Amino acid sequence: MRRRTLMRALATTAVACALPLAAFAAPYDTSRVVAIGGATTEIVYALGEQNRLVARDSTSTFPAAAEELTDIGYMRALAAEGVLSVQPTLILTEPGAGPPETISVLEAASVPMVVVPAPFSTEGVLTKITAIGEALGVPDKAQTLRDQVKSDFDTLALQVNQSDGAPKRVLFVLSTQGGRIMASGSKTAADAIIALAGGINAIDQFEGYRELTAEAISVAAPDVVLMMDREGDHSSTAEALFAMPEMATTPAAEAGALVKMDGLLLLGFGPRTPQAAQALHDALQGQG
Repeated sequence: MRRRTLMRALATTAVACALPLAAFAAPYDTSRVVAIGGATTEIVYALGEQNRLVARDSTSTFPAAAEELTDIGYMRALAAEGVLSVQPTLILTEPGAGPPETISVLEAASVPMVVVPAPFSTEGVLTKITAIGEALGVPDKAQTLRDQVKSDFDTLALQVNQSDGAPKRVLFVLSTQGGRIMASGSKTAADAIIALAGGINAIDQFEGYRELTAEAISVAAPDVVLMMDREGDHSSTAEALFAMPEMATTPAAEAGALVKMDGLLLLGFGPRTPQAAQALHDALQGQG
């Protein structure tokens, strides 16, 4: 079978636009859809097409109703048997699903798979909506949702541009496990949401996520620390975080400026991303 990427799915756009929307048929059997990736699942619900879903991965926790679906496991550690057990007719997935051997088994089983690229940007969110709408055969619904989300992004940009004061330097901390600070550099979802909210990523010396040295944190001099609101070893309280020697002398520690947000909302880059960026923008504005 052929594994289709977003670019392939979008190749039908010109033809679709030349036909009445009512005449557009789904290119796949969409009776039993598996959604892999929190934003993907969220978009299916936002399109009102959740009745097609039979399963989702463990990152798909919004809306709450999604958690009633069969959970096939973490998107990067899927078992082919678990996915195939729900008899999918279509898999909608974001890049990074795996491991590769699982994807190979699914391809060999001839289960159609649409891989929706997930760039961390305004246009990336809008592209996801279009691709998923086309895969499900509902381009009219996708256009309506796309227009709504685009309007939300435009409103956000206007408010950010009208903000007073210098942009805050924000350090996104992924984890403090073992007393080590794992933080975001450039080209990550955290980097992108900070920019959308009108902040500046305090770390620009590398791409992706790395452990930071005390010297790197001192040079970064964050005004605010941003973390996901979660429990366990990867989390931290403001008191514990700012008591760490490498953090104690930062402007963020002096101000006690720690912002926590739901991880999927903050980093998912789905339909709620404008609201996430707005909430982060407001939180940053409220930090001194």
